[in-house]
Amino acid sequence: MTTTVSPIADLETPLKFAYWVPNVSGGLVVSTIEQRTSWDFDYNKKLARIAERAGFEYALTQTRYAASYGADKQHEATSFSLALLGATERLNVISAVHPGMWHPGVLAKFIITADHISGGRSAVNIVSGWLKDEFTKFGLPWLEHDARYDRTQEFIDILRGLWTETGFSYSGDYYDIDEFTLNPPPLDIPGRAHPEIFFGGNSTAAQFAAGKTADWYFSNGRSLEGFQENIAGVVKSAAAGRRAPNPPKFGLNGFVIARDTEAEATETLREIIAKAHRPAVEGFAEAVKEAGQATRDGKGMWEDSTFEDMVQYNDGFRSKLIGTPEQIAERIIEFKKIGVNLMLTCYLHFQEEVEAFGRDILPIVRELEADLARRNGTELNTDLLPSTDLEGALA
Repeated sequence: MTTTVSPIADLETPLKFAYWVPNVSGGLVVSTIEQRTSWDFDYNKKLARIAERAGFEYALTQTRYAASYGADKQHEATSFSLALLGATERLNVISAVHPGMWHPGVLAKFIITADHISGGRSAVNIVSGWLKDEFTKFGLPWLEHDARYDRTQEFIDILRGLWTETGFSYSGDYYDIDEFTLNPPPLDIPGRAHPEIFFGGNSTAAQFAAGKTADWYFSNGRSLEGFQENIAGVVKSAAAGRRAPNPPKFGLNGFVIARDTEAEATETLREIIAKAHRPAVEGFAEAVKEAGQATRDGKGMWEDSTFEDMVQYNDGFRSKLIGTPEQIAERIIEFKKIGVNLMLTCYLHFQEEVEAFGRDILPIVRELEADLARRNGTELNTDLLPSTDLEGALA
């Protein structure tokens, strides 16, 4: 397959790679297949060190409060992220948080502290929320879909304002800030206006909010054509009036199954789905219907996901990072051509497969990136490549 290079594709900057932190039990697929992955901190500390030495630049810690859909135990995202920052040297750790459960001023202060402790490696992923019970059973207000994204825009505007201004004030539908200053401010990191703000969602409302306010737009797993539509929506929103200092960047979720042959990888996917925990997957599907169906235009996360898609609860199979290392690397480059800047990955057996990704797939990606840049009249900036040390990772 040959994909046309988009005008927004950044061919000079190497792709960044992230992994989902398995800080909730049950792994990243709702299946009874063996997953040599644990939600405890010791496992995750070793995983984080493997990942940063394998060439990963980011880790995303999940936010989940209610025991549900295979995740019957959870560690809180921000505290877990802070611990991982303390256990690593280069890895940027992104804490997922819900507006409605946090006040933006409290979160802004927390992230500033984490930023100072980690030397500028703390980031945040704003998740507008999809699991109604997590709010209502805490006695918190539950907003309808598009209203949650309106609140998210205010939340992000306040984070950015408190991180970059003194005497910051804000008056909105959900929050009011009166001439507030946070000291110390975040660290002054070259090339960074403030700690990075990630934001996710597939709906039109999510694309609109991301285009206006977020540094990064995250999406569930998508096909090339599907993510092109998402990117176009974010770019259109940004062009109509963006409040962030730089153009939006794009990250995409994908479940990686790398095997010696395509047939082996396909058989692993078949086994995952065949062993799906059907009641848990169906319960999840019922809970998230609202995410897409409650939007103004009926478009959103999971609105067209099949049962098989939802076995990986962020639609990771749909990105099709499944096959040999060469096939997966080629697929990743196709996503780079349409404007993807970061691949957010997940696995059956995290420690082993993150290591294998860095050893077997990343070198091919880097060769293909360099070739793609040259064929389009530019050069890949290898000065921006993260350092790797797989021997150190396995020590």
